[in-house]
Amino acid sequence: MKYVLSLLAVCCFVSGVDAARPNILIVIADDMTWRDCQPYGNDEVDTPHLAKLASQGMKFNACFTSTAMCAPTRAQLYTGMFPIRNGAYPNHSAVREGTKSIPHHFKSLGYRVGLIGKTHFKPARSFPFERLAGKGGASDTKKISEFVNRDKEQPYCLVVASNQPHSPWTVGPQGKYKPDELSIPPFLEDTPATRETLAKYYAEIEYLDGQVGDCMKIVDESGQADDTIFVFTSEQGSALPFAKWTCYDLGLKTGLIVRWPGHIKAGSENSAMVQYVDLVPTLIEAADADPTKIDTGRPEGPDGGSGFDGKSFLSVLLGRKDAHRKFVFGAHTTRGIINGSMSYPVRSVRSDSLKLIQNLSHESAFSNVNTGNGGGGGVWQSWIEAEGKTVDRARFYTHRPAEELYDLAKDPYELHNVITDPAYADQAEVLRQQLAAWMKQQKDRGVKTEALAGQRKKTPGAPQKKPNTGRKKNKASKTGAGHTEVRRDE
Repeated sequence: MKYVLSLLAVCCFVSGVDAARPNILIVIADDMTWRDCQPYGNDEVDTPHLAKLASQGMKFNACFTSTAMCAPTRAQLYTGMFPIRNGAYPNHSAVREGTKSIPHHFKSLGYRVGLIGKTHFKPARSFPFERLAGKGGASDTKKISEFVNRDKEQPYCLVVASNQPHSPWTVGPQGKYKPDELSIPPFLEDTPATRETLAKYYAEIEYLDGQVGDCMKIVDESGQADDTIFVFTSEQGSALPFAKWTCYDLGLKTGLIVRWPGHIKAGSENSAMVQYVDLVPTLIEAADADPTKIDTGRPEGPDGGSGFDGKSFLSVLLGRKDAHRKFVFGAHTTRGIINGSMSYPVRSVRSDSLKLIQNLSHESAFSNVNTGNGGGGGVWQSWIEAEGKTVDRARFYTHRPAEELYDLAKDPYELHNVITDPAYADQAEVLRQQLAAWMKQQKDRGVKTEALAGQRKKTPGAPQKKPNTGRKKNKASKTGAGHTEVRRDE
């Protein structure tokens, strides 16, 4: 590996960039279900730039976050550690004191490390990005271009964190997507509210696609495209039912497309299972450093030390392997979200063909903003007010069994629970054992860990506010050049 990179460094010397230390640009969507773009098969949404990116790089068909909420997802992506170990497992929560992240690791490798757009992490000392101040957030092409082109002698790592397509879905080509003309996927119920919400949501995805295209253009015009790893990821699923705030694939599975000309085969794809915690170790290895030698700032790693929970999948990117993990894991807490259940911890484990979900407080009702008054575009309410199986689907959202098991090969949208089918008994037991072992390693005590979630919302060393009531006021945020909108703090 080092020999190949050294040769490339000689070949690329005239560009002023050491090819052993490629630039890195990561574009993160906000609440976008992985399947809702052209590269992943949804041709009803116009996403030409994402389609172009996929044609130039590698598309991952089995990438997962371990928590389908914004703050825990970003914390694990930046730290390379699962949420319960790093501490940020409720939404809007802080990582544990001393936790290190991307800026620490890449600054030590000689990078300048920046972020523009959404943050949603704390405390700031664990995420010491250079913050690119700009009114347009992820749409501020001037600020992004200035950072990319500032110093071509020093490699950069830049995170472009979009606010799209997070609800309330008010930007993008309003009126372009006609509710009556849309196809309703099988995991949603066909009601007027569902159709109207999808139309607005798809418009925001098109807006996001434009941001991706702007970033691609900036990198291409910088003259350093061949020396830049360009990453797009869709984050967790949308706020529609059975996606965000769950451990279903619609929530935990995420789109991941990576371009690195001359290294990653253009137009390639793979089904290797990877998790968000694996991305930082992968990028560190791509920068010709050893991720197994990195100190994360947190003890109790998988090997008993202070290393990453994640492991590099660079060999998959380079086409040398087609597999990575045998199992991926999920953990969800309802503490700290709008209208969230007082205690409804969910844990999951997934192989390439089966998913086991454990609802540790299944006797209680599951609730979140969707089940409140008008949340999620009123979609869930429209289901509960309808007739027939639509009502059954809505009730299952709030009242689930202790365990769920899905045969993903036959049932990719997890509609038919086979936990009581004796044909799956042995496989279910293997998954239980894997999940129990992971929870033990993570010091996850299930319901007891859920009860401590409120403590994680406090920022170490900062003055504390009044206890969270489970609801936050709406607030305005900038989401595009000259565009201000109200967004729910979910």
